[in-house]
Amino acid sequence: MMSHPPKPAALIDTPFSYDASGLSCSGRSLAELAKRHGTPLFVYSETAIADAYRRFSDAAAGENSLICYALKANPNIAVIRLLARLGAGFDIVSLGELQRVLAAGGRADRVVFSGVGKRAEEIRAALEAGIKCINVESEAELHLISQLAADMGAVAPISLRVNPDIDAQTHPYISTGLRNNKFGIPMQDALRLYRDASRLPGLAVHGLDCHIGSQITSLQPFLDSLDRVLELAATLHREGIAIHHLDLGGGLGIRYADEDPPTPGDMLRALFRRIRQWSQSQGIAMPEVLFEFGRAIVGNAGVLLTRVELLKPGLDHHFAVIDAAMNDLMRPALYDAWHEVVRVLPPGASSLRKRWDLVGPVCESGDWIARGREIDLAAGDVLAILSAGAYGMSMSSNYNSRPRAAEVLIDPEGGDHVIRRRETFQDQILAERVPLHLLDPS
Repeated sequence: MMSHPPKPAALIDTPFSYDASGLSCSGRSLAELAKRHGTPLFVYSETAIADAYRRFSDAAAGENSLICYALKANPNIAVIRLLARLGAGFDIVSLGELQRVLAAGGRADRVVFSGVGKRAEEIRAALEAGIKCINVESEAELHLISQLAADMGAVAPISLRVNPDIDAQTHPYISTGLRNNKFGIPMQDALRLYRDASRLPGLAVHGLDCHIGSQITSLQPFLDSLDRVLELAATLHREGIAIHHLDLGGGLGIRYADEDPPTPGDMLRALFRRIRQWSQSQGIAMPEVLFEFGRAIVGNAGVLLTRVELLKPGLDHHFAVIDAAMNDLMRPALYDAWHEVVRVLPPGASSLRKRWDLVGPVCESGDWIARGREIDLAAGDVLAILSAGAYGMSMSSNYNSRPRAAEVLIDPEGGDHVIRRRETFQDQILAERVPLHLLDPS
């Protein structure tokens, strides 16, 4: 009888597990999926996505709240459709993301629009669609929204995204709540701008917004940030500026290796408890509370399957060249990020056990997926790169004219559904044109 390796931490609470067919998802062999659909291949578990969302919605049950999904983590319309059917709201940062929500059947009145560089046409489209709120990130943007809404004869529901200068203790590229980050309005300017917002035409103050970063693995930064937000909310109440909702962002981390982030239940219960205490002490009605989670919903629900093309042992470094590259999964090259890598099938007799650097075929020294991994490998092996459901496909590109990978969704019964086909060369050049003077005469 074949002994199965232990389940990696990143796959706990997901339907990915080892069985007689090797690594599987909801009973479906990943080796079979790689053979059927080719590699590189993103594979997502519908069950894992739904379960992760429900951990948040269950923790918020009975509260006046909205759990929004941050589209930037994984914007596939099948994923959006699944979450819309479960009752999620959506956090967007572009017109394209709004269009994806609407195309997938999501409700505009459950959408919040974040981001530091909203263009005029994006703001107009958001107002025309009737979104729930625009999170304002600068004084200039506040005046732009006022002007556009007034010109349209509309009223823009807004929150100010404040920057509480809280260290989220995460990677600097995904920290958003420090004074030297580009995001949000400095806390010392917030009261003045709320006063302006309450007087400007075309605006209706609805909320107060804050988001301090991503992949946060302790509760304290969330509580510290909330305390500063509540202090400002109390000041606004005394000024006669009503705050109908608090948008506390997202950023809850996941397990990539040995992280131990708070559970959704622990996080939300602690935040609701603090808000309720504040509400009672201030004599202010409990506001609606919004959250914007992305990675925590889809991160561990997906893997990236890749095939070992060849092994290249050396004196100091041993390279395993795989068919997935930095254009498929940018996080290691961009953040020096760790992704667990496991074999899909047990090692064969020809396998070599060494400390391998798993590198892709892109012409960059930064094209690597994992370094120094002690694993048995042979050419042709299929590997699973774990925790690839967030910021994998959404950050992918055609660098080196490589086609982007296919995406497959596994339903609870083990059925596989192609939710994005593998790109072809014709897809890559579809929008390109050769000017007439460069064409050969007919």
